[in-house]
Amino acid sequence: MLWLKAFHIITVICWFAGIFYLPRLFVYHAMSEDQATRDQFKIMERKLYRFVTPFAILTVVFGALMIYQQPNYYLQAGWLQLKLVFVVGLIAYHLYCGHLVKVFASDQNQRRHVFYRWFNEAPVFALFAIVLLAVLKPF
Repeated sequence: MLWLKAFHIITVICWFAGIFYLPRLFVYHAMSEDQATRDQFKIMERKLYRFVTPFAILTVVFGALMIYQQPNYYLQAGWLQLKLVFVVGLIAYHLYCGHLVKVFASDQNQRRHVFYRWFNEAPVFALFAIVLLAVLKPF
């Protein structure tokens, strides 16, 4: 169980590194004015999304394996149910980032950098909630 927990934490950290940085690339991409710079951002965004997606998958797999190991405890824990709501939201956020990678790749972005600055903040709130729920187990 401790090995699963350790790998779960490692993959969460790797996933969040990408989920924090990719929208920051969107900010800079939306601000860029020359085609060479935009083309470089397209490459960076695509590579980062492809790199971080397996960590998102492994995070879910390791978390599910931990639940599978002790289903009676975990499935009745209110804190975990709420944590899973945030995780589902993060998965949706991650998939939407993938959509945005495609939007930028096809030069179809219609949003300004200010939108992406706010968009970049969403996973911070989820991270706080998830960590606090997992550590404090308030209910």
